[in-house]
Amino acid sequence: MTLKRCSLLFAFLASLVSAQTPLATPTTAVLMSLTVKADVDRARIMKVMPDEVRDTVKLYLDGKIQQWYSRADGMGVVFILNCTTLEEAKTLMGSLPLAKNNLVNLEFTALGPLKPLRLLLAPPMETSTKQ
Repeated sequence: MTLKRCSLLFAFLASLVSAQTPLATPTTAVLMSLTVKADVDRARIMKVMPDEVRDTVKLYLDGKIQQWYSRADGMGVVFILNCTTLEEAKTLMGSLPLAKNNLVNLEFTALGPLKPLRLLLAPPMETSTKQ
């Protein structure tokens, strides 16, 4: 494909995106990052951990936690939650002992389908057979 054709294709795709009303991306999962608060004594964390682990495993077995990872820096964990709203995810994670005891920071990010893939569903651009 020539540079000119690539430029035309990108211009066409850009016009499709700007001409269409953006569709809301549905939330299909929630990314949650848990980090221990800087001023929290490690002994307080360790006292709560048996209950935290038990409750977290229960959420996993109930299908609420899809994936779970330790952070490579050792400062917490990251979960991908099977939730369709941030509120649901916040309620789930807020019910765990570390959060209830205000020992951790929780950050939530709604996840959904890769929206730019919709461009692949656009009708094909007509090409000229003339050179």
